Amino acid sequence: MSKQPISVAKLSGLVLAALSVAVAGALVSPVASASGFQISEDTVQAMGRAYAGREAAGNDASVAINNPAAMVDFDTYAVQVDATAINVSTQFHGSGTDAIGQPLSGGDGGNGGDVNGVPAISFIAPIAQNWRLGFGINAPYGLKTQYDADWMGRYTAVKSSVKSMDFTGSVAWAVSPTFSLGFSVIAQKTTIDLSNAVNFGTIMATPVAAGGFGLAPTFLPQSADGMARVRGNNWKWGWQIGAEWKPTAQDTLAFDYHAKINHHINGHAYFTVPASVQFVLSQPTAPPVFQNGAASGAFATPASASVSYWHKTLGPVSWGAEVSWTGWSSFSRLAIDFANPYQPDIDQYYGWKDTWFGSLGMDYKLSDTWTLRGGIAYDQTPTRSFSRDPRIPDASRKWISFGVGYTPSANVAFNLGYTHLFVGNGNVNDTSATGDNLVGSFDNSGDLLGLSMQYKF
Repeated sequence: MSKQPISVAKLSGLVLAALSVAVAGALVSPVASASGFQISEDTVQAMGRAYAGREAAGNDASVAINNPAAMVDFDTYAVQVDATAINVSTQFHGSGTDAIGQPLSGGDGGNGGDVNGVPAISFIAPIAQNWRLGFGINAPYGLKTQYDADWMGRYTAVKSSVKSMDFTGSVAWAVSPTFSLGFSVIAQKTTIDLSNAVNFGTIMATPVAAGGFGLAPTFLPQSADGMARVRGNNWKWGWQIGAEWKPTAQDTLAFDYHAKINHHINGHAYFTVPASVQFVLSQPTAPPVFQNGAASGAFATPASASVSYWHKTLGPVSWGAEVSWTGWSSFSRLAIDFANPYQPDIDQYYGWKDTWFGSLGMDYKLSDTWTLRGGIAYDQTPTRSFSRDPRIPDASRKWISFGVGYTPSANVAFNLGYTHLFVGNGNVNDTSATGDNLVGSFDNSGDLLGLSMQYKF
């Protein structure tokens, strides 16, 4: 069935955007441990030094996920399990007004952050003298925020949950004793669950000429709140390539490129509509909007590239660095298609920018059994001030990390890592689809605590 003209009730962007706000939010994410909605927690050993030398330091089976070429450094079978708890805090300070200038009711939303567990598992097998095979499971994107249901920013965001899970198969070839190449195939599943309030009071009261219904002028903004929720998921294939070069016995350089993965999220939108609004929408002149139905949208997890360096000294200290780039500019527009033929499609501009991450870190070998680690890092945010909103009040962040490694035998290793994130304030000046303006700042911070075990056999 073709899209019906919006002149049925002269609906315009006001009602359209009110319907779409939950779906639009489904394709962005809450504050994560890295910039945007990226998660890097698949190696506790490297986290202990702020990921400096993540792909080049050696003895870390997570390279099956992060750089397949480095798997050639393993001469035996190896399995590694990493688990990280991410505690994200985001607290709003500010105020707002509705479409007629009245203060937005509700509090500050409480702490919108949460504690989430991020698992990862890696496996490497030497299948021939110069060949290695690897498998891995990790969560490269996601996290969750949830504000109080009646907070002043409820018309933009209440709950935001975004999760991506990668299933990676990798192969490595030792071209020579000092140079190797690797390739990975990735199956990625992305799942979303988003909700926000809908200001039906504004929609019902707005005259037809201004884009509303004009059927119930006795309504006032904030007088009839409903709820919108969207859930969806998608599977897609991706790939990465890697290389490792050892110019000297003490130095290792590694390079990795992870291609962009294009998703088409398929899901459903669900609406809770107050009885007073249901009565208005039941009138013959009202179009069939705010009805449960299918929705879909295009979205890409970005391309990324990294260069990793590690230097082993003759003494107890080894050190390294990491520089990585993430192509967040791929998230420039959000296109949403609604199965409801009375609901026009959406094209919303976000304009994110590409980002850089850089870190320096070191290991200090106390003995054959114990190793201490530390590192610092800086991570840019892809968000821009004009499009930042409560769903992702992201800002650039500084890292400080510490770790300890314990190797009781040649076959077993344990690692503990801790990172604190100093995140800048996420300033917002956001106007919802129904004209509700939220102005203020989000105080953000994060703490990561991880534990891993590796077993060689």
